[in-house]
Amino acid sequence: MVPRILPRLYLLTDRHQTHQRPLISVVSQALEAGARMVQIREKDLETPQLIDLTQQLTPLITQHQGTVFLNDRVDLVLALDADGVHLRSDSLPIPVARRLLGKNKLIGVSTHSVEDVRQAEVAGADFVVLGPIFETPSKQIYGPPLGLHTLELACKENHLPIFAIGGITPKQVPAVLSVGAHGIAVISAILQARCIQDSTRELLSQLS
Repeated sequence: MVPRILPRLYLLTDRHQTHQRPLISVVSQALEAGARMVQIREKDLETPQLIDLTQQLTPLITQHQGTVFLNDRVDLVLALDADGVHLRSDSLPIPVARRLLGKNKLIGVSTHSVEDVRQAEVAGADFVVLGPIFETPSKQIYGPPLGLHTLELACKENHLPIFAIGGITPKQVPAVLSVGAHGIAVISAILQARCIQDSTRELLSQLS
């Protein structure tokens, strides 16, 4: 049974943002500093390479009692016994994913509006990632930042744990938590940091 108390820090991988440092090493350092929830989010990898990467990262994550999520790939969650899947807006419908995965796997969903969050909750997601909350280059395709007001509305009107994403820095964490977010989802704040462990610890200290 997968634990339902989710960590407050959700690390999403992107090997293109590590300043040429090996992704395995970067994730390992984040885990050693306290990260416990990791989404393997290498969208451009072919299936054999994604399987290989997942099989390398999973033991590191589980060694730290962490949870392993795969981006979009319900089939590989089943094949590799990951803890859950993170669905995009154009992924399998949540009820279909749940039917395939069963009740013991976690389902997270990317959302970009209050209505998206509501629909994800009704459909049976375990948590959502909402954003972009602040300005960030990686999320410009989703339009202008939603801001703290939208995040607050989503938190007030829904019961799911909501992770804020998009331009999150340690200084912004208290404001994000103050409007009701469960936690934060980050990519560059950790992967691009000069010191992975220091940055991870700084985020965690703001989340505690």
